[in-house]
Amino acid sequence: VSGGGRDFMRPITTAMYGIPPERVVGTAMGLAFADGDVHTTSTLEFLDDGPVKPVRIWSRIGRRPIFAAGNSNGDIEMLQYTDGFRLLVQHDDAEREFDYVTGAEKSLELAKAGGWTVASIKNDWARVFAD
Repeated sequence: VSGGGRDFMRPITTAMYGIPPERVVGTAMGLAFADGDVHTTSTLEFLDDGPVKPVRIWSRIGRRPIFAAGNSNGDIEMLQYTDGFRLLVQHDDAEREFDYVTGAEKSLELAKAGGWTVASIKNDWARVFAD
């Protein structure tokens, strides 16, 4: 599951992560068949956020994740549904990336209460972007 969206991530997941494209779940634009091919439409098929995430994971993969990472309140249900390692990325480095907490307040509270791992971009990442 990726915030980058299903169709954005599918072409790169095998090379980058060893995950076949048919195992990628995420927000998707609509699709239509025309002129002998499948094309993306301008209509959103579904927004993969909040309680929809675990439903989409189960419907596509058929099991609970053993690892999940998120960065906002929209990832809470996915993290709660995970049977293994839960990682919450805290965007708190305005110099190297961007700093935001709005939209992640509840997930940060639940991470602390539930013992989820929180990775601070400011304090835990040596590098944010490749040179």
